[in-house]
Amino acid sequence: MKKWYTIQAPKVFNEAVIGEMPANDDKAAIGRKIVVGLDSLTKNPSNAYTSAVLRITEVNGTVARTKLLSISQLYSYIRSLVRRYRSIATTVLPVTSKDGTKMVVKMLVITRARTAHSRIVGIRKETNQLTESFFRENDADQVVSAIVEGKFQAELAAKLKHITPLNKVEVKALEIK
Repeated sequence: MKKWYTIQAPKVFNEAVIGEMPANDDKAAIGRKIVVGLDSLTKNPSNAYTSAVLRITEVNGTVARTKLLSISQLYSYIRSLVRRYRSIATTVLPVTSKDGTKMVVKMLVITRARTAHSRIVGIRKETNQLTESFFRENDADQVVSAIVEGKFQAELAAKLKHITPLNKVEVKALEIK
């Protein structure tokens, strides 16, 4: 007979209840991956284009606790941002947070108009420096909450706008190792 487990989000998302799932026993539930829309975790409709991947790490009674594996933007949302007569700068950067959590962050910076290659290189270089320093100064939970709330992206955009006018700064994906 299968047993129903209540899936609980990590502490970063205030341990919100995601839903329920059946499993034969506790061991069968551990290790399962759940893909959920970030808007259902944060109760913020502006996060509807973002998905989070969670893994069940422990089962306590009928409650299954999860750990965040990654956050990523939907391809359709990214595609809607990239238009004609604009330039983009993308970076993939392995970083380590203050508490030693290894992560890979994928950034996307979109300019308002076509931009010279030298400015794109400058944006990419400065994005890498600012991202590394931000991750070094904050622990993993602070980093995730800053990215989900958009504070990190806003701070980065404010520091990069001196190079060229920007349309959007997004974290395309954040993978936690």
